[in-house]
Amino acid sequence: MAVRNISIEAALAEAREAFVKRNPRSEAAYEEACAALPGGNTRTILFYAPFPLAMQSGAGCHLRDADGHDYLDFLGEYTAGIYGHSHPRIRAAIDRALDGGINLSSHNLLEGKLARLVCDRFPSLDLVRFTNSGTEANLMALATVTVATGRRKILVFEGGYHGGVLYFGGGGAPVNAPHQFIIGSYNDVARAKALLDEHGPELAAILVEPMLGSGGCIPADREFLQALRDGASRCGAVLIFDEVMTSRLSPGGLQEAFGIIPDMTTLGKYIGGGMSFGAFGGRADLMGRYDPRRPDALPHAGTFNNNILTMSAGVAGMGEIFTPQAARELTSRGDDLRRRLNELCASRRAPMEFTGYGSLMAVHFSSTPVRTPRDALRGHQGLKELFFFDMLERGIYLARRGMLILSLPIGAAECDRLVDAVEDFLSTRAPLLLPEALSAA
Repeated sequence: MAVRNISIEAALAEAREAFVKRNPRSEAAYEEACAALPGGNTRTILFYAPFPLAMQSGAGCHLRDADGHDYLDFLGEYTAGIYGHSHPRIRAAIDRALDGGINLSSHNLLEGKLARLVCDRFPSLDLVRFTNSGTEANLMALATVTVATGRRKILVFEGGYHGGVLYFGGGGAPVNAPHQFIIGSYNDVARAKALLDEHGPELAAILVEPMLGSGGCIPADREFLQALRDGASRCGAVLIFDEVMTSRLSPGGLQEAFGIIPDMTTLGKYIGGGMSFGAFGGRADLMGRYDPRRPDALPHAGTFNNNILTMSAGVAGMGEIFTPQAARELTSRGDDLRRRLNELCASRRAPMEFTGYGSLMAVHFSSTPVRTPRDALRGHQGLKELFFFDMLERGIYLARRGMLILSLPIGAAECDRLVDAVEDFLSTRAPLLLPEALSAA
Protein backbone atom coordinates (compact mmCIF):
# COMPACT_ATOMS: atom_id res chain seq x y z
CA MET A 1 0.00 0.00 0.00
CA ALA A 2 1.57 3.26 -1.12
CA VAL A 3 1.38 6.41 0.97
CA ARG A 4 -0.48 9.19 -0.82
CA ASN A 5 -1.12 11.57 2.07
CA ILE A 6 0.56 12.88 5.17
CA SER A 7 -2.74 14.26 6.46
CA ILE A 8 -4.66 11.88 8.72
CA GLU A 9 -8.01 13.20 7.53
CA ALA A 10 -7.02 12.90 3.87
CA ALA A 11 -5.69 9.40 4.44
CA LEU A 12 -8.95 8.44 6.14
CA ALA A 13 -10.98 9.81 3.23
CA GLU A 14 -8.95 7.70 0.81
CA ALA A 15 -9.28 4.62 3.01
CA ARG A 16 -13.06 5.00 3.20
CA GLU A 17 -13.29 5.50 -0.56
CA ALA A 18 -11.23 2.37 -1.18
CA PHE A 19 -13.41 0.44 1.26
CA VAL A 20 -16.58 1.43 -0.63
CA LYS A 21 -15.09 0.41 -3.97
CA ARG A 22 -13.98 -2.98 -2.61
CA ASN A 23 -17.30 -3.91 -1.04
CA PRO A 24 -20.30 -3.24 -3.33
CA ARG A 25 -22.21 -6.33 -2.21
CA SER A 26 -21.84 -5.48 1.46
CA GLU A 27 -23.10 -1.99 0.66
CA ALA A 28 -26.10 -3.43 -1.20
CA ALA A 29 -26.89 -5.77 1.69
CA TYR A 30 -26.73 -2.84 4.10
CA GLU A 31 -29.02 -0.67 1.98
CA GLU A 32 -31.54 -3.50 1.75
CA ALA A 33 -31.46 -3.99 5.53
CA CYS A 34 -32.18 -0.29 6.06
CA ALA A 35 -35.67 -0.84 4.69
CA ALA A 36 -36.66 -2.93 7.72
CA LEU A 37 -34.08 -2.17 10.42
CA PRO A 38 -33.30 1.28 11.84
CA GLY A 39 -30.05 2.20 10.17
CA GLY A 40 -29.85 -1.34 8.81
CA ASN A 41 -28.75 -2.46 12.26
CA THR A 42 -29.95 -4.61 15.15
CA ARG A 43 -26.70 -4.70 17.17
CA THR A 44 -25.16 -1.29 17.68
CA ILE A 45 -21.50 -2.29 18.07
CA LEU A 46 -21.41 -3.86 14.60
CA PHE A 47 -22.13 -0.62 12.78
CA TYR A 48 -19.43 1.63 11.37
CA ALA A 49 -19.43 4.17 8.56
CA PRO A 50 -19.71 4.18 5.62
CA PHE A 51 -21.37 0.76 6.10
CA PRO A 52 -20.44 -2.48 7.85
CA LEU A 53 -19.11 -5.54 6.07
CA ALA A 54 -21.60 -8.36 5.56
CA MET A 55 -19.99 -11.72 6.29
CA GLN A 56 -21.33 -14.76 4.48
CA SER A 57 -19.31 -17.62 5.97
CA GLY A 58 -16.66 -18.64 8.46
CA ALA A 59 -14.45 -21.66 9.10
CA GLY A 60 -11.98 -22.01 11.96
CA CYS A 61 -10.40 -18.56 12.33
CA HIS A 62 -11.27 -17.45 8.79
CA LEU A 63 -14.11 -15.31 7.45
CA ARG A 64 -15.38 -14.53 3.96
CA ASP A 65 -17.47 -11.45 3.20
CA ALA A 66 -20.22 -10.93 0.66
CA ASP A 67 -17.71 -9.68 -1.91
CA GLY A 68 -15.50 -12.76 -1.60
CA HIS A 69 -12.71 -11.24 0.49
CA ASP A 70 -11.08 -13.51 3.03
CA TYR A 71 -10.01 -12.40 6.50
CA LEU A 72 -8.26 -13.76 9.53
CA ASP A 73 -10.82 -13.41 12.29
CA PHE A 74 -9.10 -11.51 15.10
CA LEU A 75 -12.44 -10.48 16.62
CA GLY A 76 -13.86 -13.85 17.65
CA GLU A 77 -17.41 -12.56 18.16
CA TYR A 78 -16.22 -10.22 20.92
CA THR A 79 -14.97 -13.27 22.95
CA ALA A 80 -18.03 -15.49 22.35
CA GLY A 81 -16.32 -17.25 19.44
CA ILE A 82 -13.46 -18.82 21.38
CA TYR A 83 -13.90 -22.14 19.54
CA GLY A 84 -13.72 -20.60 16.08
CA HIS A 85 -16.35 -21.13 13.42
CA SER A 86 -18.06 -24.54 13.28
CA HIS A 87 -15.73 -26.42 15.60
CA PRO A 88 -16.36 -30.11 14.81
CA ARG A 89 -17.01 -31.11 18.43
CA ILE A 90 -19.37 -28.20 19.01
CA ARG A 91 -21.17 -28.97 15.77
CA ALA A 92 -21.47 -32.66 16.69
CA ALA A 93 -22.92 -31.69 20.09
CA ILE A 94 -25.50 -29.45 18.43
CA ASP A 95 -26.40 -32.19 15.92
CA ARG A 96 -26.97 -34.62 18.79
CA ALA A 97 -29.19 -32.05 20.49
CA LEU A 98 -31.21 -31.52 17.33
CA ASP A 99 -31.73 -35.26 16.97
CA GLY A 100 -33.12 -35.47 20.51
CA GLY A 101 -35.43 -32.45 20.43
CA ILE A 102 -34.63 -28.78 20.95
CA ASN A 103 -37.08 -27.74 23.66
CA LEU A 104 -38.31 -30.49 25.97
CA SER A 105 -40.49 -28.36 28.27
CA SER A 106 -38.75 -29.85 31.29
CA HIS A 107 -35.54 -30.35 33.18
CA ASN A 108 -33.03 -32.18 31.00
CA LEU A 109 -29.95 -34.35 31.42
CA LEU A 110 -27.41 -31.68 30.48
CA GLU A 111 -28.09 -28.56 32.56
CA GLY A 112 -26.76 -30.13 35.75
CA LYS A 113 -23.60 -31.30 33.97
CA LEU A 114 -22.87 -27.84 32.60
CA ALA A 115 -23.58 -26.23 35.98
CA ARG A 116 -21.12 -28.61 37.66
CA LEU A 117 -18.43 -27.82 35.06
CA VAL A 118 -18.92 -24.09 35.62
CA CYS A 119 -18.97 -24.23 39.41
CA ASP A 120 -15.85 -26.41 39.48
CA ARG A 121 -13.99 -23.93 37.31
CA PHE A 122 -14.61 -20.60 39.06
CA PRO A 123 -13.67 -20.13 42.73
CA SER A 124 -16.58 -17.85 43.68
CA LEU A 125 -19.37 -20.13 42.50
CA ASP A 126 -21.15 -22.31 45.06
CA LEU A 127 -24.30 -22.32 42.94
CA VAL A 128 -25.15 -20.97 39.49
CA ARG A 129 -28.20 -20.19 37.36
CA PHE A 130 -28.35 -19.85 33.59
CA THR A 131 -29.71 -17.02 31.42
CA ASN A 132 -29.63 -16.23 27.71
CA SER A 133 -27.07 -13.42 27.73
CA GLY A 134 -24.52 -11.61 29.82
CA THR A 135 -26.93 -8.68 30.02
CA GLU A 136 -29.56 -10.89 31.64
CA ALA A 137 -26.95 -12.37 33.97
CA ASN A 138 -25.94 -8.95 35.25
CA LEU A 139 -29.54 -7.79 35.59
CA MET A 140 -30.37 -10.90 37.63
CA ALA A 141 -27.27 -10.50 39.79
CA LEU A 142 -28.26 -6.93 40.61
CA ALA A 143 -31.84 -7.99 41.33
CA THR A 144 -30.50 -10.66 43.67
CA VAL A 145 -28.34 -8.30 45.70
CA THR A 146 -30.99 -5.60 46.08
CA VAL A 147 -33.33 -8.21 47.57
CA ALA A 148 -30.63 -9.79 49.73
CA THR A 149 -29.32 -6.52 51.17
CA GLY A 150 -32.48 -4.40 51.16
CA ARG A 151 -30.38 -1.63 49.63
CA ARG A 152 -30.68 0.10 46.25
CA LYS A 153 -27.38 1.77 45.31
CA ILE A 154 -24.91 0.11 42.93
CA LEU A 155 -21.29 1.22 42.56
CA VAL A 156 -20.10 0.87 38.95
CA PHE A 157 -17.19 2.37 37.04
CA GLU A 158 -16.70 4.71 34.12
CA GLY A 159 -16.00 2.77 30.94
CA GLY A 160 -17.71 -0.37 32.25
CA TYR A 161 -19.94 -2.43 30.00
CA HIS A 162 -22.24 -4.98 31.62
CA GLY A 163 -24.74 -5.40 28.80
CA GLY A 164 -27.01 -3.39 26.56
CA VAL A 165 -28.80 -1.68 29.47
CA LEU A 166 -25.80 -1.44 31.79
CA TYR A 167 -23.31 0.69 29.88
CA PHE A 168 -21.19 3.34 31.59
CA GLY A 169 -18.96 4.72 28.87
CA GLY A 170 -19.16 8.50 28.93
CA GLY A 171 -21.04 8.43 32.22
CA GLY A 172 -23.90 6.11 31.26
CA ALA A 173 -26.47 5.43 28.54
CA PRO A 174 -30.06 6.76 28.39
CA VAL A 175 -31.41 3.21 28.03
CA ASN A 176 -29.72 1.94 31.20
CA ALA A 177 -31.77 -0.02 33.74
CA PRO A 178 -33.12 2.33 36.43
CA HIS A 179 -30.92 1.34 39.38
CA GLN A 180 -29.40 4.00 41.61
CA PHE A 181 -25.93 3.97 40.10
CA ILE A 182 -22.87 5.65 41.56
CA ILE A 183 -20.14 5.90 38.94
CA GLY A 184 -16.55 5.62 40.12
CA SER A 185 -13.25 6.01 38.28
CA TYR A 186 -11.62 2.80 37.10
CA ASN A 187 -8.22 2.04 38.64
CA ASP A 188 -8.57 4.99 41.02
CA VAL A 189 -8.10 3.51 44.49
CA ALA A 190 -8.46 6.77 46.39
CA ARG A 191 -11.71 7.67 44.62
CA ALA A 192 -13.11 4.18 45.20
CA LYS A 193 -12.34 4.33 48.92
CA ALA A 194 -13.95 7.76 49.18
CA LEU A 195 -17.15 6.54 47.49
CA LEU A 196 -17.24 3.47 49.72
CA ASP A 197 -16.87 5.64 52.81
CA GLU A 198 -19.61 7.98 51.62
CA HIS A 199 -22.16 5.46 50.35
CA GLY A 200 -21.19 2.21 52.08
CA PRO A 201 -24.26 1.79 54.31
CA GLU A 202 -26.54 2.20 51.25
CA LEU A 203 -24.61 0.06 48.78
CA ALA A 204 -26.18 -3.17 47.62
CA ALA A 205 -23.33 -4.08 45.30
CA ILE A 206 -20.11 -3.18 43.59
CA LEU A 207 -20.22 -4.31 39.96
CA VAL A 208 -16.87 -4.31 38.17
CA GLU A 209 -15.01 -5.93 35.29
CA PRO A 210 -11.58 -7.15 36.48
CA MET A 211 -10.44 -5.94 33.07
CA LEU A 212 -12.47 -3.47 31.05
CA GLY A 213 -13.44 -5.25 27.86
CA SER A 214 -15.46 -2.91 25.67
CA GLY A 215 -13.85 -0.01 27.53
CA GLY A 216 -10.48 -0.67 25.88
CA CYS A 217 -9.05 -3.93 27.32
CA ILE A 218 -7.64 -2.11 30.33
CA PRO A 219 -6.72 -4.49 33.17
CA ALA A 220 -7.56 -3.52 36.71
CA ASP A 221 -4.67 -2.93 39.07
CA ARG A 222 -4.67 -5.61 41.73
CA GLU A 223 -4.60 -2.87 44.41
CA PHE A 224 -7.80 -1.43 42.94
CA LEU A 225 -9.65 -4.76 43.04
CA GLN A 226 -8.38 -5.48 46.54
CA ALA A 227 -9.70 -2.11 47.71
CA LEU A 228 -13.11 -3.05 46.32
CA ARG A 229 -12.97 -6.46 47.98
CA ASP A 230 -12.04 -4.96 51.34
CA GLY A 231 -14.57 -2.16 51.03
CA ALA A 232 -17.43 -4.50 50.13
CA SER A 233 -16.66 -6.75 53.10
CA ARG A 234 -16.47 -3.76 55.40
CA CYS A 235 -19.78 -2.17 54.41
CA GLY A 236 -21.80 -5.31 53.71
CA ALA A 237 -22.13 -4.79 49.95
CA VAL A 238 -21.94 -7.69 47.49
CA LEU A 239 -18.88 -7.65 45.23
CA ILE A 240 -19.81 -8.80 41.72
CA PHE A 241 -17.16 -9.55 39.12
CA ASP A 242 -18.47 -9.31 35.58
CA GLU A 243 -16.32 -12.00 33.95
CA VAL A 244 -18.46 -12.37 30.83
CA MET A 245 -15.35 -11.54 28.79
CA THR A 246 -12.49 -12.17 31.21
CA SER A 247 -13.43 -15.64 32.47
CA ARG A 248 -11.36 -17.11 29.62
CA LEU A 249 -8.11 -15.51 30.85
CA SER A 250 -7.16 -18.32 33.22
CA PRO A 251 -8.80 -21.65 34.09
CA GLY A 252 -10.78 -19.85 36.80
CA GLY A 253 -11.02 -16.37 35.30
CA LEU A 254 -9.24 -13.24 36.45
CA GLN A 255 -10.56 -13.80 39.97
CA GLU A 256 -8.31 -16.85 40.12
CA ALA A 257 -5.40 -15.12 38.38
CA PHE A 258 -5.53 -12.14 40.76
CA GLY A 259 -6.40 -14.21 43.82
CA ILE A 260 -9.33 -11.92 44.68
CA ILE A 261 -12.64 -13.75 45.07
CA PRO A 262 -15.93 -11.86 44.63
CA ASP A 263 -19.24 -12.76 46.24
CA MET A 264 -20.93 -13.22 42.86
CA THR A 265 -19.75 -13.68 39.28
CA THR A 266 -21.51 -13.19 35.96
CA LEU A 267 -20.56 -15.19 32.89
CA GLY A 268 -21.60 -15.53 29.28
CA LYS A 269 -20.54 -15.99 25.69
CA TYR A 270 -18.23 -18.95 25.13
CA ILE A 271 -19.30 -20.98 28.20
CA GLY A 272 -22.45 -21.95 26.28
CA GLY A 273 -20.35 -23.22 23.40
CA GLY A 274 -20.80 -19.97 21.50
CA MET A 275 -24.59 -20.17 21.63
CA SER A 276 -26.86 -17.65 23.37
CA PHE A 277 -25.86 -17.95 27.01
CA GLY A 278 -25.32 -16.19 30.31
CA ALA A 279 -24.93 -17.23 33.92
CA PHE A 280 -24.91 -15.65 37.36
CA GLY A 281 -23.76 -17.36 40.51
CA GLY A 282 -21.92 -17.03 43.77
CA ARG A 283 -22.28 -17.68 47.47
CA ALA A 284 -24.78 -20.33 48.50
CA ASP A 285 -26.65 -17.95 50.80
CA LEU A 286 -27.31 -15.58 47.90
CA MET A 287 -28.06 -18.11 45.17
CA GLY A 288 -30.04 -20.38 47.50
CA ARG A 289 -32.80 -17.78 47.42
CA TYR A 290 -33.77 -19.19 44.00
CA ASP A 291 -34.35 -22.71 45.34
CA PRO A 292 -38.00 -23.36 44.36
CA ARG A 293 -38.41 -25.68 47.35
CA ARG A 294 -38.26 -22.65 49.63
CA PRO A 295 -41.60 -21.01 50.49
CA ASP A 296 -40.00 -17.59 49.96
CA ALA A 297 -38.12 -18.52 46.79
CA LEU A 298 -37.29 -15.76 44.31
CA PRO A 299 -38.64 -16.33 40.80
CA HIS A 300 -36.35 -16.55 37.79
CA ALA A 301 -38.04 -17.36 34.49
CA GLY A 302 -36.60 -17.86 31.02
CA THR A 303 -37.92 -20.25 28.37
CA PHE A 304 -34.45 -20.88 26.96
CA ASN A 305 -32.38 -20.78 30.17
CA ASN A 306 -31.72 -24.52 29.88
CA ASN A 307 -32.29 -25.00 26.16
CA ILE A 308 -30.81 -28.21 24.81
CA LEU A 309 -28.69 -26.62 22.07
CA THR A 310 -26.80 -24.38 24.48
CA MET A 311 -26.50 -27.00 27.21
CA SER A 312 -25.11 -29.56 24.77
CA ALA A 313 -22.65 -27.13 23.17
CA GLY A 314 -21.59 -25.84 26.58
CA VAL A 315 -20.85 -29.30 27.98
CA ALA A 316 -18.74 -30.10 24.92
CA GLY A 317 -16.94 -26.77 25.04
CA MET A 318 -16.16 -26.62 28.75
CA GLY A 319 -15.74 -30.36 29.24
CA GLU A 320 -13.79 -31.37 26.15
CA ILE A 321 -12.27 -28.36 24.38
CA PHE A 322 -11.58 -25.36 26.61
CA THR A 323 -9.88 -27.30 29.35
CA PRO A 324 -7.78 -25.59 32.04
CA GLN A 325 -4.66 -26.37 30.01
CA ALA A 326 -6.22 -24.88 26.87
CA ALA A 327 -7.03 -21.73 28.87
CA ARG A 328 -3.44 -21.41 30.05
CA GLU A 329 -2.05 -21.94 26.55
CA LEU A 330 -4.39 -19.39 24.94
CA THR A 331 -3.53 -16.80 27.57
CA SER A 332 0.19 -17.38 27.06
CA ARG A 333 -0.19 -17.08 23.30
CA GLY A 334 -2.04 -13.80 23.68
CA ASP A 335 0.51 -12.39 26.14
CA ASP A 336 3.33 -13.26 23.75
CA LEU A 337 1.54 -11.67 20.78
CA ARG A 338 0.83 -8.46 22.69
CA ARG A 339 4.48 -8.28 23.80
CA ARG A 340 5.67 -8.65 20.20
CA LEU A 341 3.28 -5.95 18.98
CA ASN A 342 4.32 -3.50 21.69
CA GLU A 343 8.01 -4.16 21.10
CA LEU A 344 7.44 -3.49 17.40
CA CYS A 345 5.64 -0.20 18.12
CA ALA A 346 8.37 0.86 20.56
CA SER A 347 11.11 0.07 18.04
CA ARG A 348 9.42 2.43 15.55
CA ARG A 349 8.77 5.03 18.27
CA ALA A 350 5.13 4.98 17.25
CA PRO A 351 2.51 6.51 19.59
CA MET A 352 0.75 3.16 19.69
CA GLU A 353 0.08 0.67 22.49
CA PHE A 354 -1.69 -2.68 22.71
CA THR A 355 -3.29 -3.06 26.14
CA GLY A 356 -4.91 -6.18 27.52
CA TYR A 357 -4.36 -9.49 29.22
CA GLY A 358 -3.95 -12.86 27.58
CA SER A 359 -6.16 -13.38 24.54
CA LEU A 360 -7.95 -9.99 24.79
CA MET A 361 -6.27 -6.80 23.62
CA ALA A 362 -6.97 -3.39 22.13
CA VAL A 363 -4.89 -0.88 20.21
CA HIS A 364 -4.59 2.74 21.35
CA PHE A 365 -2.85 5.58 19.57
CA SER A 366 -1.36 7.40 22.52
CA SER A 367 2.11 8.55 23.47
CA THR A 368 1.38 7.96 27.18
CA PRO A 369 0.36 4.70 28.92
CA VAL A 370 -3.34 3.78 28.89
CA ARG A 371 -4.60 2.78 32.36
CA THR A 372 -8.08 4.29 32.42
CA PRO A 373 -10.95 4.87 29.97
CA ARG A 374 -10.10 8.58 29.97
CA ASP A 375 -6.56 7.75 28.87
CA ALA A 376 -8.04 5.75 26.02
CA LEU A 377 -10.32 8.58 24.93
CA ARG A 378 -7.35 10.93 24.77
CA GLY A 379 -5.79 8.68 22.14
CA HIS A 380 -6.05 9.67 18.48
CA GLN A 381 -9.36 8.24 17.24
CA GLY A 382 -8.68 9.07 13.60
CA LEU A 383 -5.57 6.90 13.56
CA LYS A 384 -7.53 4.08 15.17
CA GLU A 385 -10.10 4.25 12.37
CA LEU A 386 -7.36 4.33 9.77
CA PHE A 387 -5.73 1.29 11.38
CA PHE A 388 -9.06 -0.54 11.16
CA PHE A 389 -9.47 0.10 7.44
CA ASP A 390 -5.83 -0.67 6.70
CA MET A 391 -6.04 -3.97 8.57
CA LEU A 392 -9.16 -4.94 6.60
CA GLU A 393 -7.29 -4.28 3.37
CA ARG A 394 -4.54 -6.58 4.65
CA GLY A 395 -7.05 -9.33 5.43
CA ILE A 396 -7.23 -8.83 9.21
CA TYR A 397 -10.71 -8.54 10.74
CA LEU A 398 -10.95 -6.73 14.07
CA ALA A 399 -13.32 -4.40 15.89
CA ARG A 400 -13.67 -0.86 14.61
CA ARG A 401 -12.87 0.35 18.14
CA GLY A 402 -9.51 -1.45 17.98
CA MET A 403 -10.31 -4.61 19.92
CA LEU A 404 -8.54 -7.84 18.92
CA ILE A 405 -9.32 -11.27 20.35
CA LEU A 406 -7.67 -14.64 19.89
CA SER A 407 -9.72 -17.78 19.40
CA LEU A 408 -8.40 -21.32 19.85
CA PRO A 409 -7.76 -21.90 16.10
CA ILE A 410 -5.37 -18.93 15.96
CA GLY A 411 -1.85 -20.30 16.12
CA ALA A 412 1.70 -19.15 15.51
CA ALA A 413 1.24 -18.57 11.78
CA GLU A 414 -1.81 -16.38 12.28
CA CYS A 415 -0.05 -14.37 15.01
CA ASP A 416 2.92 -13.87 12.68
CA ARG A 417 0.60 -12.62 9.98
CA LEU A 418 -0.92 -10.04 12.34
CA VAL A 419 2.53 -8.84 13.41
CA ASP A 420 3.55 -8.51 9.75
CA ALA A 421 0.39 -6.54 8.97
CA VAL A 422 1.04 -4.14 11.87
CA GLU A 423 4.66 -3.74 10.79
CA ASP A 424 3.49 -2.90 7.27
CA PHE A 425 1.03 -0.37 8.70
CA LEU A 426 3.82 1.28 10.71
CA SER A 427 6.01 1.52 7.61
CA THR A 428 3.28 2.70 5.27
CA ARG A 429 1.77 5.23 7.65
CA ALA A 430 5.02 6.37 9.27
CA PRO A 431 4.57 10.05 8.25
CA LEU A 432 1.18 10.11 10.01
CA LEU A 433 2.68 8.85 13.26
CA LEU A 434 5.13 11.72 13.61
CA PRO A 435 4.46 14.34 16.31
CA GLU A 436 3.92 17.07 13.74
CA ALA A 437 1.23 15.06 11.94
CA LEU A 438 -0.57 14.35 15.20
CA SER A 439 -0.43 17.96 16.34
CA ALA A 440 -1.88 19.10 13.02
CA ALA A 441 -4.76 16.62 13.16
